[in-house]
Amino acid sequence: TTGVWRLGLERVEAFLSLIGDPHRDLTTIHVAGTNGKGSVCAGLEAILRARGLKVGKYTSPHLIDFRERFLIDGEPVAPEQIVEFVERWTPDVERLGATFFEATTAMAFEFFSRAEVDVAIIETGLGGRLDATNVVTPVVAGVVNIGIDHVEYLGDTRELIAVEKAGIFKRGVPAVIGEHDPAIAALLKRIATERGARPVHSVFEGGGPSNVIVGLDGTTFTYSGRKWTSPLVGAHQAANGALAIAMTELLPAELSVSYDVMVAGLAKTVLPGRFQRVGRYLLDVAHNPAGARVLADTLRAAPVPGPVAAVLSVLDDKDWRGIMQALAPVVERFVLTLAPTSPASRSWNLDDPLAFANENGWSVVVEHDFDRALAVAADFAQTVLVTGSFHTVGDAMGRLEVSPTGG
Repeated sequence: TTGVWRLGLERVEAFLSLIGDPHRDLTTIHVAGTNGKGSVCAGLEAILRARGLKVGKYTSPHLIDFRERFLIDGEPVAPEQIVEFVERWTPDVERLGATFFEATTAMAFEFFSRAEVDVAIIETGLGGRLDATNVVTPVVAGVVNIGIDHVEYLGDTRELIAVEKAGIFKRGVPAVIGEHDPAIAALLKRIATERGARPVHSVFEGGGPSNVIVGLDGTTFTYSGRKWTSPLVGAHQAANGALAIAMTELLPAELSVSYDVMVAGLAKTVLPGRFQRVGRYLLDVAHNPAGARVLADTLRAAPVPGPVAAVLSVLDDKDWRGIMQALAPVVERFVLTLAPTSPASRSWNLDDPLAFANENGWSVVVEHDFDRALAVAADFAQTVLVTGSFHTVGDAMGRLEVSPTGG
């Protein structure tokens, strides 16, 4: 449904100018990265709300309801606001040739400006440098990590992708780097410095989070001389939490947060669809090999009742082979299916992953019907892992009646 990506800021700037440049009224925090952006934004949101601020959060994609992209103090904006915006501005969006993401980004700025939020947390859609969100001059910018994703737009090496993501760093704005690969972190740091960002802080340069303990109900770690707890599960959530903490530490004085409030806030982080357990179902939006490896590591660190069956539906343009290779050691069976909301143009041909599983000697069944796939997996397994895309998890949430905003 997102249609094409056309990177570049001219169209979104022209459209924003037309609607009154709402982004210029906002105090923003900007987050980019291949994986983990949603977790970092959720940690920042929880910390700033704990300080009593009115917080907007713009993220993508959504799991079930488009309104999840625009949260104000954790609540989706009213449907009427979206209808009104779409009715009023669609002719101009079409005239300018703006993309769906450019229009939704402008919509977020308009909603947050109208609500007079104290701070708006803005997640990039794709890349950074030419991403529609990069019209903001934030009070702090963070890049979580760099992996190989969206190579058709951003280049096919981590170095090229790092240059794109680091495009959110700006002159005079604090830059925080969450990448733990020293070579990539050094590259990000160099670009941030060249762009005039200051200070430039790398979370892992001082060793990063330590004493990380992963349990099924969350993750504890030590960072910045203190002990922290996040309800999000996995060693990577200690890294994501540390980045949110480091970004908070660099906020300007009028937004400064005491450590006690930061600790209390991080402990209240809400992020559906990330190692989220609902009865015997385990929901995770991993949609590239790096995300799947992290998911597999988390399953090793916080074992769920076995056997585990993976209900897997991946968009065809993703590296589904890499995803299956990462998950195969931690699941007893793959149930390959088609998530109903997956766009037909990006739908995978189940014959290919079936053949791939058989070549590798993995236990596999194909069930085209999504509801049947969930049932078949539940018949076999104590834990049903649902993963492969936001569509896959969102569709399962709809079936299981789980709130996509964690309310």
